[in-house]
Amino acid sequence: MMDGMAREETRTAPRSTATSGATTSDRPGTTAAPPTRAWATRLVVLGIVLSALNLRPAITSLGALLEEVRGGLGMSGGVAGLLTSVPPLCFAVFGVTAPRLARRFGPVAVVCAGMVAITVGLLVRPYAGGTAGFLAASALTLMGIAVSNVLMPVIVKRWFPDRVGSMTGLYSMALALGTSVAAAVTVPVTHAMGGDWRSGLAVWAGLAAAAVLPWLPLIRDRGPAPAARATERQARTEPQAPALRITRSRTAWALAVFFGLQATAAYITMGWMAQIFRDAGVSAGTAGLLLAVTMVMGVPLAFVIPRLATRLPHQGPIVLALGACGLAGYAGLYLAPAGGAWAWALLLGVSNCAFPLALTMVGMRARTGAGVAQLSAFAQSTGYLISIPGPLLVGVLYQHSGGWGLPLALMAALMLPQMAVGVLAGRDRTVEDEAGVEGGA
Repeated sequence: MMDGMAREETRTAPRSTATSGATTSDRPGTTAAPPTRAWATRLVVLGIVLSALNLRPAITSLGALLEEVRGGLGMSGGVAGLLTSVPPLCFAVFGVTAPRLARRFGPVAVVCAGMVAITVGLLVRPYAGGTAGFLAASALTLMGIAVSNVLMPVIVKRWFPDRVGSMTGLYSMALALGTSVAAAVTVPVTHAMGGDWRSGLAVWAGLAAAAVLPWLPLIRDRGPAPAARATERQARTEPQAPALRITRSRTAWALAVFFGLQATAAYITMGWMAQIFRDAGVSAGTAGLLLAVTMVMGVPLAFVIPRLATRLPHQGPIVLALGACGLAGYAGLYLAPAGGAWAWALLLGVSNCAFPLALTMVGMRARTGAGVAQLSAFAQSTGYLISIPGPLLVGVLYQHSGGWGLPLALMAALMLPQMAVGVLAGRDRTVEDEAGVEGGA
């Protein structure tokens, strides 16, 4: 598959031509840009896949062993809830720095450094010697995930400007696969390594280290890939659109809240669902598999839902369908967590596919590329900030109530406003129409 992509990329790379029709190399004093080499393209594809595989195992592997980690570190339920709130906090804080770092060092170098940070953090955190050290090493890991998460689409656009859809699909599939595999195999791997939870968490550093290697030969290449140079030259000649007053758009705020509430549900699921099943009498290995089933639902649905959404003038029906699955899953976890475990895992997996729907609506709610970029930055940064308290509050409620009744009631209650703002965000309108532009009347 990588060979085919490389050949197609080499075949479709545009040639730089002067207005007279001569190539750049025909003009005195200039040097022709080298064509895209197949080996470099294959390395980028491999780097994208391996990096995407590493963007969630740090979170889902911890969820599978959260009970052992709490016991080993003497961690309270509140602190465990804080731990499950760290990912969105880091994504909101460190993700903002990614564009500036990319402009200074190049996106490939920053993603490579992100994979190094993930490797070091995963290797250090089980042996950091206490809760504070565990949290600090987790933050280092999540910092690497945050910058890589933001810049992976940039690399896709840079190297594959004519294959953004297929490469984004490959990236999304690898991300979902890494999420689900880590949830499924962490407990069995831990048992195979003697039952030590520290080894079960640290083993994922090996996968992160492998993701560093494809980027190393490409670090010094900070310019655009040859296939993207013509596109970038055209973009530089076009007038820049004025900045939107994005905070004046009701659709932008609806999307931001929708993104935040779906992220809240996702991180609560990744951090606590395995524990809910274990407290209901399900074995640790089966609980990990149930979490994996929930996560792996994102592989096929990440392709189906965006395509369906773009064919509808209003995405509200999809929002309501996903929300209904979430409410049914939470009700099942309350009434018969062990008896219908597989059904609840499937329902919550469908519900968690509000994430690709949110990204699709970001692209549909703005007319211009600049508007999409501004809306995406606003919706995601605001949304991740909104999602921070949810997992922490679940941990506090779990500790003080001694059961899952109140936490599940909170999850179900949050699903209702998620459905409401999702319907508002799904209306057929654009932020340009609502927000106006800076300097306008």
